[in-house]
Amino acid sequence: MTLNCAVLDDYQGVALTLADWSALVGKVEVRTLREHITDRDRLVAELAGCEIIVAMRERTPFDAGLLRRLPRLRLLVTTGMRNASIDLAAAAAQGVTVCGTASSSTPPVELTWALLLGLARHVTAENRALRGGGPWQSTVGQDLEGRTLGLLGLGKIGSRVARVATAFGMEVLAWSQNLTAERAADAGARLASGKEDLLRRSDFVSVHLVLSDRTRGLLGEPELRAMRPHAFLVNTSRAPIVDRSALLRALREGWIAGAGLDVFETEPLPADDPLRSLANVLATPHLGYVTERNYRTFYTQAVEDITAFLAGTPVRLLTGG
Repeated sequence: MTLNCAVLDDYQGVALTLADWSALVGKVEVRTLREHITDRDRLVAELAGCEIIVAMRERTPFDAGLLRRLPRLRLLVTTGMRNASIDLAAAAAQGVTVCGTASSSTPPVELTWALLLGLARHVTAENRALRGGGPWQSTVGQDLEGRTLGLLGLGKIGSRVARVATAFGMEVLAWSQNLTAERAADAGARLASGKEDLLRRSDFVSVHLVLSDRTRGLLGEPELRAMRPHAFLVNTSRAPIVDRSALLRALREGWIAGAGLDVFETEPLPADDPLRSLANVLATPHLGYVTERNYRTFYTQAVEDITAFLAGTPVRLLTGG
């Protein structure tokens, strides 16, 4: 019997061309969904006939309620080896195998710097003026050399961001709840005495923390007010780490100079969301991990996961333990 597989959120229409799916011919019928589906009933209608689903990151929450409405589901593949949007215990109870793929930490590092540099040199405003026949030079950019970059989080991504900062001649401060001075020094950074200390001393602040109960809302009104008025905030990690209402006020009232954002609490971002129109926001549509090499890894290993599952020897298993 041929199984049915749906690949979710293939926005660019590349899932079937960036990997060789031929190993599944005659065994699995694969189709892709180009748009993100937020309506639960519509999503169930699209997926009800699938034994296999390939999910993109954490875009679609597979909670117990959704899993119960997908009784045919047997294999759920997620890109990356961590997905907080999947209820692994509920999946196991329902007999659904959950597998992951590798994911490079390099692309989000590169996008972090694209946003930071774009903000520092007002690239969006100057490009818009140049294309529209506006003034020839209207802004004065910020230097990076000699400025301070504050990193909230110094894991795989934060450490790479720190190394790039030192190449620009920047001072690097870092803080997280369990970070030690020794670990910070290993990445070329100095440990800030606390979150507030980092925010007060930094010209640029970049967020590289995992979303958890401890980090949700970590940056609220008091923290954003502690930042320098000329400082920029960059968030390529998870949107709820920064309180949305406080961030909007900070941007509108000039508590900070601006923000570079790649993550949002609602994705895709609604057409009327103020973050789309604020002049001091440089935003991208969650592109942190979206590169050709990463996508080749995602989909090639998704095929491997499906092939191994069909052979009765699943690989890269995600469990709730």
